[in-house]
Amino acid sequence: MKVSKAQAAENRQGILDAAARLYRERGLTGVGVADITRDAGLTHGGLYRHFASKDVLVQEACTKAFDWSIPVLDGERPHATVGDRIQRYLSPEHRDAPGSGCPVAALAVDAARAGGGLSEVFAQGIERNIQRFAQLLADGAADAGSGATPSPQDRARAIHVLATMVGGMVLARATAAAQPALSNELMVTLQTQLTDWLDNTSSPSK
Repeated sequence: MKVSKAQAAENRQGILDAAARLYRERGLTGVGVADITRDAGLTHGGLYRHFASKDVLVQEACTKAFDWSIPVLDGERPHATVGDRIQRYLSPEHRDAPGSGCPVAALAVDAARAGGGLSEVFAQGIERNIQRFAQLLADGAADAGSGATPSPQDRARAIHVLATMVGGMVLARATAAAQPALSNELMVTLQTQLTDWLDNTSSPSK
């Protein structure tokens, strides 16, 4: 039976969704084509009707994974601060759900080993995140785009905070199974340290 364009697009999106989640959960080398198509409810051969190769799928899936953003408590914190985002990133909920979380904390090492096009995907995604966080710091609130222009200091602070959060999440996940108390301590300590550091380094009006 011929598949409609709408159904083909839906199938392709389903493959991307499955791949983006499974890669973050298991790593790039821990997921096969059969795993992805089975999760998407499609046949093994169906994948190559949508993607020229597995490498192409990996790059597109990782690009999609960068659509993720640090969750905030919708409804409870309509104007979430940078501190709120730090707290939500360095949380047990994020730690325990890598498949729906930050692609950098889950796949940065894989991307470094793969190099080439995947490295470019991560470079672009990380750059966007730096710019977004620098904008939040410039605005002094959660709502980016309020008009303030990020300064070089805002960018440097954004890099510092993001790198610390990612590194902290990697350590928290690595220790969670064996020493959950240590894993929680790492996250709570970094939440406090980063928030205090931002308070102490925030600049007055630009």
